[in-house]
Amino acid sequence: MSLVKIQLFLKRMIDVTGALVGLIVLSPVLLFVAVVIRFKMGYPVFFRHQRPGLNDKPFELIKFRTMTDERDENGKLLPDSERLPAFGRFLRSTSMDELPELFCVLKGDMSLVGPRPLMMKYLPRYTTEQARRHEVKPGITGWSQVNGRNASSWERKFELDVWYADHWNLWLDLKILMMTLVAVLKREGINQPGEATASEFMGTGQDCQSGESRLNGETQ
Repeated sequence: MSLVKIQLFLKRMIDVTGALVGLIVLSPVLLFVAVVIRFKMGYPVFFRHQRPGLNDKPFELIKFRTMTDERDENGKLLPDSERLPAFGRFLRSTSMDELPELFCVLKGDMSLVGPRPLMMKYLPRYTTEQARRHEVKPGITGWSQVNGRNASSWERKFELDVWYADHWNLWLDLKILMMTLVAVLKREGINQPGEATASEFMGTGQDCQSGESRLNGETQ
């Protein structure tokens, strides 16, 4: 067995063990958050959306819902900032909205560490180089998340994602997990300056627009 296959096997074992332990230890937190969302925002409690995984294969992402479905008099969803209540902001600032993704890790669609799974509609907008971020499994946290998160430009995040795909190893994963813990405690880089959520990626060299959630009900 090659060194790469051994590392991939160990990575999967770490993913399964970490996800199981996380779900068991955090089960009271998961239950509490689900109950609060139910009473504050109603159903659904979870946000489900199809995302591209390893080699662009689609899978269903699951997160805690953080935004309401409030609409204007014409039935159009209100801007993100008006649909993101205080509890939703708290969930995002602590990354607690990401906890249900541990089920995606158990299923094998995601890893604890890897590029964030973005929108399916972004696939044709990537450059050939940017698309290489899908050469590894998407993760709950990743190299770009601990180096700026949503405060970085799309191009910078994709550059970091591709770097991770090229340099992945178990020690790098452990480093990222430790850096993630520090970033979460400091609540750094949650949103882009002046925006409630990350702007939509329109393609390198193109203008970006905010309010992706107005099209999909939530954002990444």
